Amino acid sequence: MTSDRSAEIRVSEIFGPTIQGEGVLIGLPTVFVRTGGCDYRCSWCDSMYAVDSRYRDEWQAMSTEDVWQEVTRLSGGRPLMVSLSGGNPAIQPLGELIDRGHRQGYRFALETQGSVARHWFADLDVLVLSPKPPSSAMATDWQAFDACLRMSKGRPQTVLKIVVFDEADYAYARAAAARYPQLPVYLQPGNHTPPAADDDDATIDIDGIMERMLWLVAKVTEDRWFEARVLPQLHVLLWGNKRGV
Repeated sequence: MTSDRSAEIRVSEIFGPTIQGEGVLIGLPTVFVRTGGCDYRCSWCDSMYAVDSRYRDEWQAMSTEDVWQEVTRLSGGRPLMVSLSGGNPAIQPLGELIDRGHRQGYRFALETQGSVARHWFADLDVLVLSPKPPSSAMATDWQAFDACLRMSKGRPQTVLKIVVFDEADYAYARAAAARYPQLPVYLQPGNHTPPAADDDDATIDIDGIMERMLWLVAKVTEDRWFEARVLPQLHVLLWGNKRGV
């Protein structure tokens, strides 16, 4: 149980059902709760509308019950996976939402860079830790990352997911995987044409992304890194930079 019961959640958007577009749950029907606010400012962020405080007037302060009602409305009351994303959802009080959903048979996945540890990580069904590589212009605090793992207490399915743009990012991914050999690792080519926060119809360079995907597959196979899984951002291939899908 949690101590988050009276706190409000800053929400950027709630949408779905759609498919999870990346990582360990790729292709799975999902409702997304995207929270507002982040402690990082990645150079290639594709969801700045949920990160930059300039857009905070577009975020809603919602109670756990309000969020839950929207999730159940979208899902038609049929339990499915709920993805908690952001921004960095770990900075929001989501513990009671997870408890509330579990009582109705819903499952919860959360993706975070591993910079903020929360006690309710242990209540998740899936924890995706996505440390940011050099191309993000962010520095990884591995002590904070380790604290996230400790807070999970080994309960949720926990994986590494790393975006790769170039050789430096690839070397970072290799080092991270070596640091946490117990965690399955998922790699995805980066989107070098992220949209502006107010333009989800921005042109996207699919050909360039696929070239990076082919390069990444070649790197992994040539290096005999057989433990890594290389996946695209399926939602980007299907819908480009469009929001709400």
